[in-house]
Amino acid sequence: MAIHPSAIIDPNARISETAAIGPFCVIGADVEIGPGTRLMANIFCEGPTTIGADNVFFPFSTVGVASQDMKYKGERAETRIGDRNTIREFVSIHRGTEAGGLLTTVGSDNLLQAHAHVAHDCAVGDHVVLGHAATLGGHVTIQDWAWVGAYCGVHQFCRVGRHSFIGGYSVIVQDVMPYSTNVSEREIRAYGANRVGLERRGFPNDTIETLQTAFRLLTRAGLNTSQAVSKIREELPPSPELDELVDFIQSSTRGVIKG
Repeated sequence: MAIHPSAIIDPNARISETAAIGPFCVIGADVEIGPGTRLMANIFCEGPTTIGADNVFFPFSTVGVASQDMKYKGERAETRIGDRNTIREFVSIHRGTEAGGLLTTVGSDNLLQAHAHVAHDCAVGDHVVLGHAATLGGHVTIQDWAWVGAYCGVHQFCRVGRHSFIGGYSVIVQDVMPYSTNVSEREIRAYGANRVGLERRGFPNDTIETLQTAFRLLTRAGLNTSQAVSKIREELPPSPELDELVDFIQSSTRGVIKG
């Protein structure tokens, strides 16, 4: 096991023999670190936290630390991180709270760029990018393949749907629809399908065009959301992507970003 002599490891931490712990890292009790995971230097990690395999943590990131929620009273809460994530400098990931299920999760194959923040009780999926200094309020859900641009702020309890894109410096106060591109000028707007991202991930062109038509009905046809959803159901060929989009809209409690 490669552990730098300056690292401070609690005897109750569980670290794989193939993990690497760099200089000046502090690993608390009830922390589990999986095989191939590398903590470069100056990482602070409190438990209970479970970190999977082949992750890389760059210097000065903090994991599993207490929530900033003023209602947090020190109750035992967890942080779980999957496999093959890249956690860049000064990223902060806070553990859960009693009000949110006592659990913060980050899935696998994600890139959290420098200074990104994952607050208490958030659920980040797989293949997600959080840009530089992107900030997630408590209880936020980021679904698979979403891209949250630099300096974005996502309000508590909001959901960001699969394969969506949020441009930098946007402020998100409602749910972001799956497959959509969203850019904030004076206010955040949905501008249509996330065409570039969907093409890169191999979605067929007819699927992208159908989604683009759906977003046109939602954002530019002069219809309210219920009317637009009815038109989508009536006029567009059924597909799993459209079903997901409509289900997401209808299950929203905060409303969805349209424009």
